[in-house]
Amino acid sequence: MPYPDRFYPVVDSLAWVERLTRLGVGTIQLRAKDLDDSQALQIVSDALAITNGTQAKLVVNDYWRAAIVAGAKYLHLGQEDLADADLGAIREAGLSLGVSTHDDAELDTALAAEPDYVALGPVFFTTLKSMRFEPQGIPKITEWKKRIGPIPLVAIGGIKFEHAAEIFAAGADSIAVVSDVTQNADPDARVRQWLGLSAEAA
Repeated sequence: MPYPDRFYPVVDSLAWVERLTRLGVGTIQLRAKDLDDSQALQIVSDALAITNGTQAKLVVNDYWRAAIVAGAKYLHLGQEDLADADLGAIREAGLSLGVSTHDDAELDTALAAEPDYVALGPVFFTTLKSMRFEPQGIPKITEWKKRIGPIPLVAIGGIKFEHAAEIFAAGADSIAVVSDVTQNADPDARVRQWLGLSAEAA
């Protein structure tokens, strides 16, 4: 399977990691905020215990030290996290690295880190967190993909299943999804829709 998978849910708890793993999701990002080092190591270790031996690839958001210590294989960093991270240690540990971008300067910073994928967002308006950046819009996906070439491009921010075909057609390799799953009235059914779409494209 490619990395990251075309459907890439981002969740904040072990319960969600377990639920998505059980549904057969291939790439899951754990984004739990405001943890100290010991809490981060605990949740990353617990999440790896859930996903180990399954098809799920666990992506650790932010906590690169915990990811290294716990033996994770995948890491995602925002721009502020990237500035503070020890990229040498991350690479030495064999971690695959994804990086968030929101404008041209951030893309330059991300590419300098030689990431395994680049995330572009927010594509649409999102209420999940306060954003300094206006929605990028679908045309920016095409522009970004031309710039980064073979590096996988992940689209994120306010994306629902109904947008997927258009976003993939614009050049995204993967779509990161938060509220379309976690705030859905029937999350399991929604996940199966996304997995079905990914299977059709395989």
